Amino acid sequence: DGEVHINELKNGNTEMFWNPTSEVRRQRLKRHIVLFEEQTDFESERLWQHVTSAINKGDQHKATQEKFVLEEEQRNAARERRESGTEWKPLLFRHDAGTNEWHYKYEDLRPWDPLNDIAQFEKDGILQTMERHLSTRMSNHKATCINNQITRHKRSAKDCRRRKTSDQPSNHSQNTESSCSTPESVQELSDDDGKYLGFESLCAQCGKEMNHLKEIHSAVLSLQKAQQDIHR
Repeated sequence: DGEVHINELKNGNTEMFWNPTSEVRRQRLKRHIVLFEEQTDFESERLWQHVTSAINKGDQHKATQEKFVLEEEQRNAARERRESGTEWKPLLFRHDAGTNEWHYKYEDLRPWDPLNDIAQFEKDGILQTMERHLSTRMSNHKATCINNQITRHKRSAKDCRRRKTSDQPSNHSQNTESSCSTPESVQELSDDDGKYLGFESLCAQCGKEMNHLKEIHSAVLSLQKAQQDIHR
């Protein structure tokens, strides 16, 4: 969030490359850190506190000494583990023997979903994504509505067949059968089948969430267009 200049070595000219406005500075990301008194012994700010203090005071000799003390402690700890056969098990990283590299255990490399993802945050060293789950909730709710309609539909067909096989006089049997216009086989239902069954709109909640999703999608498209205009 500071000024950046380009220095031309040939002629000694200096050109302003980037000068953030006060608005840009206000929009910078806020830094969130764990309180010093709540940090464990191996967290960087606490572990390197004496080295950092010496650097801030401009005492390079003291900073070098403190750094040597830390590194020597780590070497001794590694030596003791090796001699006792204790395996070092990192909490947040795993070792890839093929590439001989360390990787964060909980890395999430999927693309950001603006319709479902709200924010990313860290808890106990684990990065997590807060999600809306609107699409999942809607599809599950819709499936529940359809299943409920199918259950009622099957029950109606079953009652109809029971009436047809009851001990009613034969002159009423034809009337009973003709009054049951519900088809007996309802194993597979598509969205269009809902119209046939007389429930074009599954429920008010489905319609409400569908409209909400449309509004979010429209807002995202507007933002994407604005970004494209800015790039141009």
